[in-house]
Amino acid sequence: MAKTTEKRAPDGNLSRRQFLKRTAGLSAAAVAFPMIVPGSALGKNGAVAPSNRIVMGCIGVGSQGTGNLEGFLRFPEVQVVAVADVDAAHRANAIGKINETYDNKDCKEYNDFREMLERRGLDAISIAVPDHWHSLTAIAAARKKLDIYAEKPLALTIAEGRAMVDAVAAHKIVWQTGSWQRSQPHFRLACELVRNGRIGDVHTVEVGLPTGSPIEPQQEQPVPEGFDYNFWLGPAPEAPYTKERCHYQFRWILDYSGGQLTDWAAHHVDIANWGMGTENTGPDEVEGKGIFPARGLWDAATDYWIVAHYPAGASPVAPKGFNMILSNAFPNGTKFRGSAGSLFVGRGNALETDPKEIKDSPIGEKDIHLYDSKNHAGNFLECVRSRKETITPISAAHHAIAVAHLGNISMRLGRKVHWDPKAERFINDPIADRMLSRAMRAPWTI
Repeated sequence: MAKTTEKRAPDGNLSRRQFLKRTAGLSAAAVAFPMIVPGSALGKNGAVAPSNRIVMGCIGVGSQGTGNLEGFLRFPEVQVVAVADVDAAHRANAIGKINETYDNKDCKEYNDFREMLERRGLDAISIAVPDHWHSLTAIAAARKKLDIYAEKPLALTIAEGRAMVDAVAAHKIVWQTGSWQRSQPHFRLACELVRNGRIGDVHTVEVGLPTGSPIEPQQEQPVPEGFDYNFWLGPAPEAPYTKERCHYQFRWILDYSGGQLTDWAAHHVDIANWGMGTENTGPDEVEGKGIFPARGLWDAATDYWIVAHYPAGASPVAPKGFNMILSNAFPNGTKFRGSAGSLFVGRGNALETDPKEIKDSPIGEKDIHLYDSKNHAGNFLECVRSRKETITPISAAHHAIAVAHLGNISMRLGRKVHWDPKAERFINDPIADRMLSRAMRAPWTI
């Protein structure tokens, strides 16, 4: 190997600026679809030079975090060097996968993500933690100027989401939200059909989300060995430990999430916004009705019907304005209703139109073509190199989940709320404004 005169960090890695300069000219295809090559440089039959690697750390390696980790481990140009998680069992599982992939024992583990962020030589971070931790981990990583792939929904509150958007912009980092439906061709085609007027002027979008769940009150239990429960709670209020509170189950509890409403709206409202061209705006009125469990540990809404009104001018395909309705009464997915037909798109390549021939209508050369990504993680890596915007930028994620947050606020207040999407404040409604943020338990703050 030829000698180099480039200055490196103490751990031998190129500085971030040198890394970006060296890799910016690589083709998009080479990143999104890496060649299958031997990998001695990665430790196990590889061949990607250390200077061309994207060095990553992972914050949160539970179920979704491990899935994201496994996805990144498939890319020869990625080197995962560290994981942070408050559960020792999660860390051990992730480290085993990483060291097996690279055939070494070099991966470092951290209980406190802040210690991992102090490492030299990191380029990017994958974040998959409970919603009440999203803003704290993401803003801390952004301040270190690390590019971020982070899970949906964007944030626990609208105020935290705005703080995250501002941090990403201030530090000029690349951000990819884990709303991977945008990287599926049938979702893109569906939105292109809507954007190109195939169903006429849209008047209604129905967003079908799952039904929530109640559970009986739970007895306090001993905290499992190796689980830092106090750190898991972090900015949330103190509460007795029970296994039905933590890990996957957090999404049913309003102290940590917004229920199935926010968990899935991050996907399907995002597609609704993509199709309607409303990724950077929001409704002006929201009215929701829901059923919240009267007792038990899980307190997020189990049933809901939320109508978000978008005024004339908000969408290029709804000249008179439109209503976006979120409910667990609809099939899971997104349905657009227009003056010339309707279109439904969902998981499992589901794409149905009425009339049927709409879905076979070709998208012409002069038609609107939306961002084309074949691989969600690959698109992130491509943008880390090119410094271009990803297919699911943070602003789109913020405006998608804001609709669900507004719905939760309306349901909890029991009345319609009037919203200013530019100012991101309610109109003459100080009580509702107080629900745009949550108090954080000391010493945590953004």
